[in-house]
Amino acid sequence: MSINKRLRVSECHLLLAALFLTSCGRAPSFDVLGSFFPAWLVCLALGLVLTVAARGLLSRLHIVLALPVLTYPSLTALFSFALWFALFR
Repeated sequence: MSINKRLRVSECHLLLAALFLTSCGRAPSFDVLGSFFPAWLVCLALGLVLTVAARGLLSRLHIVLALPVLTYPSLTALFSFALWFALFR
């Protein structure tokens, strides 16, 4: 391998390391009675609440799901990620 090619590979590794090792300025968190809770935990809890509400709506509309074992965790993830993106981009 030539020296120029090694130098380019080394530069690529440095660039990738710089991209992956950067961090955010502060971690998004909420102060609840003096304790700081991470924002992802709040989004997960709200995602669970929205999934339970969606289940109630589906049962009220008499919609039967083929694979509820896969559907409800997927709905929880969808709601949690949507809340995260909407509130904390």
